[in-house]
Amino acid sequence: MAGGVFAVDSTPDAAVNIVGKLTLSIIITCIVAASSGLLFGYDIGISGGVTTMVPFLQKFFPDILRKAAGAEVNMYCVYDSQTLTLFTSSLYLAGLVSSLAASKVTAWYGRRNVIIIGGALFIAGGAINGGSENIPMLILGRVFLGFGVGFTNQAAPLYLSEIAPPKWRGAFSTGFQFFLGVGVVTAGCINYGTAEHTWGWRLSLGLAVVPAIVMTIGSFLISDTPNSLVERGKLEQAKKALRKIRGSSVDIEPELEELIKSIELAKSVNQEPFKTILKREYRPHLVMAFAIPFFQQLTGINIVAFYSPNLFHSVGLGRDGALISAIVLGSVSLVSNVISAGIVDRFGRRFLFITGGIMMFVCLVSEITT
Repeated sequence: MAGGVFAVDSTPDAAVNIVGKLTLSIIITCIVAASSGLLFGYDIGISGGVTTMVPFLQKFFPDILRKAAGAEVNMYCVYDSQTLTLFTSSLYLAGLVSSLAASKVTAWYGRRNVIIIGGALFIAGGAINGGSENIPMLILGRVFLGFGVGFTNQAAPLYLSEIAPPKWRGAFSTGFQFFLGVGVVTAGCINYGTAEHTWGWRLSLGLAVVPAIVMTIGSFLISDTPNSLVERGKLEQAKKALRKIRGSSVDIEPELEELIKSIELAKSVNQEPFKTILKREYRPHLVMAFAIPFFQQLTGINIVAFYSPNLFHSVGLGRDGALISAIVLGSVSLVSNVISAGIVDRFGRRFLFITGGIMMFVCLVSEITT
């Protein structure tokens, strides 16, 4: 992929010094791109808390309240509603569908433009959810949000990896995950503050529009990555983008030439990328590319994050206690993101994989044995 063009071992010494410089423009553009993670995190965290709010359940899912009122009903069975499941899972379903097309769209139209498209979808989804009067509106809003997730999750991490200097690429790439954690914690705090109000669920769902608007406007003000511009044959724009992020006093010609050569080489080698990746020598890379995210999802961490207020409520905590516990869970995750961002470029990705895997294994075993 084009994200590997700025690798240190393939860049001339002069270009390495240029690319290693951290400028204000790089920081601003990366914050704008990474903020799409905030929207994803917010949408993950907000729905679980909203589905514990009495006014929300009274309007859309009164059967759940009737089950909760029955002393003979186990709390684990209270949320046994296919419609409620559709409301929460429709975001992921739409994200899955849109992600299938997002890769091609990102290559054709550029990383920045796809982030803008995702921002517009987030705005539409948040507005529809905040103004919902029936279940179809709720689900439609979640579908729009899911489409936004599918597009921005494809474009934003790629944008970050391509725009960041090699020395800081690991830290900048974790920016998406950091903002995701910020979104989860922010959603938990807003849910806690609005839970007792009849209009609280509308505010919680509708506030997703605010960061979506900020991100969309910010995306118009930043340039696309030089990689993307060169890939699409826009060399003059690529030159302007490089000059903007490296600084006007820096000679960007060596880096631009190296970038053009690298992309031309990648295109000549990968005429049939899917056939290439299936070759024997690339099979380990293919297996790990699927295995790492696949088994990460199988740990169930996203389900815990998504349904944490419901889970805490089911094990006996009150509604306020469940919402506070969700905030604590999100805060721990956020602190972990900050720590990993600070050490990833020093110790490497493999170290974090091993450390995280060991910690997850120990925690899961301790839960089973207690």
